[in-house]
Amino acid sequence: MGTTTGRDGRVRSRKMHGLGVGIALLGVAAAGGCREASIAPSQETGAVYGPAVALGGGNARVYVQLADGVPVEVGVALSERALSDLPDHHSPGGFRPDDKHHMFEYVLAMPERNPTPFRHVLIDWNPGGHEPPGIYDLPHFDFHFYTITDAERRAIDPADAEFAAKAARFPAAAYTPAGYTAIPGAIPFMGAHWVDPTSPELNGQTFTQTFIYGSWDGALIFAEPMITKAFLESRPDFERAIPVPAQYAEAGYYPARYSIRWDAESREYRVALGSFTLR
Repeated sequence: MGTTTGRDGRVRSRKMHGLGVGIALLGVAAAGGCREASIAPSQETGAVYGPAVALGGGNARVYVQLADGVPVEVGVALSERALSDLPDHHSPGGFRPDDKHHMFEYVLAMPERNPTPFRHVLIDWNPGGHEPPGIYDLPHFDFHFYTITDAERRAIDPADAEFAAKAARFPAAAYTPAGYTAIPGAIPFMGAHWVDPTSPELNGQTFTQTFIYGSWDGALIFAEPMITKAFLESRPDFERAIPVPAQYAEAGYYPARYSIRWDAESREYRVALGSFTLR
């Protein structure tokens, strides 16, 4: 699949405004949840890949690294040319919420062999960033690792009479990552977003990378590394632990770290979740 095209810019404008307003209201109370994971015995070792999707002058694809059937890492591999020839503010398609911001979506399928809780990955390319100004208004990518299907994600629609109620229905506190705070409201076709108030970019530093969670209708539904194009282009070797919930609603393999790195051998940028543990 390539970029999606038919969504209402007016709706997207409200969603971006909600993100900006929500970050300004980080005092809201936190609470949390999760989704079913796939656990199947296997002796397979090595990387398995999902289908490639055109991105920029190259492509992107999901991979799962296995060791005796157990997931070691799940990530997105971007070919070397994927960061070139990307659509800009004047390119057709995507969403144009206002005169400044533009967003392009790329949906990536998981590999057939996938013993993780993740069901698809949504990449958003934001050539002018998005709100709030002065924080996330730099060119960047959002990598949403979803534990729901693409069809379920697309059903997060303001046309749903229960949209506001589902957005406000947070998981119980034990099922949310420690220290994270929910931003009021929800982004259509994505879900409610949770941020770490101690993140550097929310405390006066320039945004390079951050880690966000998302929920919908009482469950956590995505984990999201958000990374500037400039940081990726620096070919970093970056890794850090991520806060995780104390409990998960369904047993499965869940990550506790994420990384951003350049693989010189494959000539790929890799954005990955790792340190999987059976929970």
